[in-house]
Amino acid sequence: MKVVILCGGQGTRLREETEYRPKPLVEIGGKPILWHIMKGYAHHGYEDFALCLGYRGHMIKEYFLNYEAMNNDFTISLGQKSRIDFNDAHKEQNFRVTLAETGQETMTGGRIKRVERYVDGDTFFVTYGDGLADVNITKLLEFHRSHGRAATVTAVRPQSRFGILETASDGKVLQFSEKPQVDGWANAGFFVFERKVFDYLDADEGCILERKPLERLAAEGELMAYHHEGFFFAMDTYREYLYLNQLWKSGEAPWKVWSQPLEETR
Repeated sequence: MKVVILCGGQGTRLREETEYRPKPLVEIGGKPILWHIMKGYAHHGYEDFALCLGYRGHMIKEYFLNYEAMNNDFTISLGQKSRIDFNDAHKEQNFRVTLAETGQETMTGGRIKRVERYVDGDTFFVTYGDGLADVNITKLLEFHRSHGRAATVTAVRPQSRFGILETASDGKVLQFSEKPQVDGWANAGFFVFERKVFDYLDADEGCILERKPLERLAAEGELMAYHHEGFFFAMDTYREYLYLNQLWKSGEAPWKVWSQPLEETR
């Protein structure tokens, strides 16, 4: 199954890091956040990726073109019989990565539509290139197949951006909660789509997946939600970038599922 990852946004709220590189290449623990997302899918056996490129997409191409040399020791022979021998084997041996230019200004729905020709098979994954989670991909796919609809979105409980106060009529603070979870569910990405979802999309720059396509799918009863109660974190700001790096450095990165036996993450 193909894993489509949206990698084209400009990441304007993370300008400290994205001024000179695309957000998917912003590093967590010395590796691009894109690498972390791909490792999560690969842990469950899904290693065939299509990356929807846009802003500074050439840098993502360069990252993968140089991947072997940058992640192995190697011996190079110079001269007319030049050759390179890689002395080690990194752990991404079976990754297959299609890098597709989908436009500088194209929105999410248009990007997905523009990689339709690279999606072989009836079912495929889609997610964003800036969100980390410990979503159980195997169970997500099982849920999608169980309901028979066209689309599944992973839903998480969002946190409030602000501390919440409960006060008495005289102003006395009865309870304070710092950024608690709020009621309702939010879109976390980690979609599973059937091929007919392409019929709800168009290749125009202005096609936004989260607007008309998902709204129409929901209205027609073709969209289901997989409720994820575990870890999810989208890296939108520099503060969130620092937080994710702190989790990784402390050895408490919940999304690092590939360090666990597969049966424990299923």
